[in-house]
Amino acid sequence: MKKGTDLNVTSWKEVKDENYKLAILPWGATEPHNLHLPYGTDSILSHEIACTAAVKTASKGLKCMVLPVIPLGSQNPGQTDLLFCIHARYDTQRAVLTDIVTSLYRQGMRKLVIVNGHGGNNFRNMIRDLAMDYPDFYIAVTDWYTVEKGADYFDVKGDHADELETSVMMHFHPEWVLPLVEAGKGESKSFGIESFNNKQGCSLE
Repeated sequence: MKKGTDLNVTSWKEVKDENYKLAILPWGATEPHNLHLPYGTDSILSHEIACTAAVKTASKGLKCMVLPVIPLGSQNPGQTDLLFCIHARYDTQRAVLTDIVTSLYRQGMRKLVIVNGHGGNNFRNMIRDLAMDYPDFYIAVTDWYTVEKGADYFDVKGDHADELETSVMMHFHPEWVLPLVEAGKGESKSFGIESFNNKQGCSLE
């Protein structure tokens, strides 16, 4: 049951007399996910996971609301050549987040959790900027795919349209997953420097 916790299906009548302490903002991207998953995979999964968390939180007595998902992600240059892959600049994402925080703050909210579903998104500097303007507004970010270690459940490590993302999509919306025999090989280019592949160094991507 998402009414009362998911703004997409909740009316003003249902919220006007409630005391909400927390807003949850799912944030994804619009990009291809191999050949078997929808373009909206990052947005769909961050929204579903945010709603699942909100329902559990509400059952423990804390009223929270999941906001509409933001489908604007930061993309790698090679990915943006693919049809309908949408790249959102840092300034665009920052403006969207700033407007959301400004609106919530005006309404008396002081806590926001971002449930991120796209590896290219990075909110750290945005949040530091917002902390200067709204020092009593708390923002936390979680990448849902890091909450549990995929390596503990899956044999093949990946970070895009991999076993983890595919399995979670099959859990929430199996009807949107094409037969896995139709999936591409999922090949990607790795860095020549191994520390970059292990995320122990920085890159210019």
